Amino acid sequence: MRIVIAGGHGQIALRLERLLAARGDEVAGIIRKAEQADDLRAAGAEPVVLDLESASVDEVAERLRGADAAVFAAGAGPNSGTARKETVDKAAAVLFADAAVRAGVRRFVVVSSMAADPEHQGDEVFDVYLRAKGEADAYVRSQAGLDWTILRPGALTDDAGTGLVRLEARTGRGPVPRDDVAAVLAELVDTPATAGLTLELISGSTPVAVAVKSVAGN
Repeated sequence: MRIVIAGGHGQIALRLERLLAARGDEVAGIIRKAEQADDLRAAGAEPVVLDLESASVDEVAERLRGADAAVFAAGAGPNSGTARKETVDKAAAVLFADAAVRAGVRRFVVVSSMAADPEHQGDEVFDVYLRAKGEADAYVRSQAGLDWTILRPGALTDDAGTGLVRLEARTGRGPVPRDDVAAVLAELVDTPATAGLTLELISGSTPVAVAVKSVAGN
């Protein structure tokens, strides 16, 4: 498979790129800064320099053409203000979805956030973030041209992955290592029967492949 990842230098994306490349997939990661390219190459991914905050739909679609799947893993980051929650967490996700439709890339996986909700109230940065992610998710769900899966991890940690998770429509809150999020994403990309599902993810007791297979087709 050829898989294009938006936010290719993110902590989850770099882990995902290593996993996909190791299993023989062709991986490209979209990054904003050329100086991040060597990190992607080290992970086995092709760096694609493109700023999703200023690119056009046609520019992004050109990078997506020929891909078998697209993964939106971009984020403004914890130190950004409310404006970039709108331009990255929402607008860039919408742009990437539109570009995937235009390029004919149906398989579309989104890294969202637990509690993302377009109706979320409040004006603090995290409130704006949850609302932006919720609005982006709602937009992706509305696209008939996408076979989408939305993954909403719990509290992200840098602990070593265990390969054991809980993956359900509703899990309740809990932590999950970024390693395990990446492992679940790799499995989801390869499991089109999870299309149309919004899934929450925390650490648990079920092996990743079994957890994904158990929700597929539900």
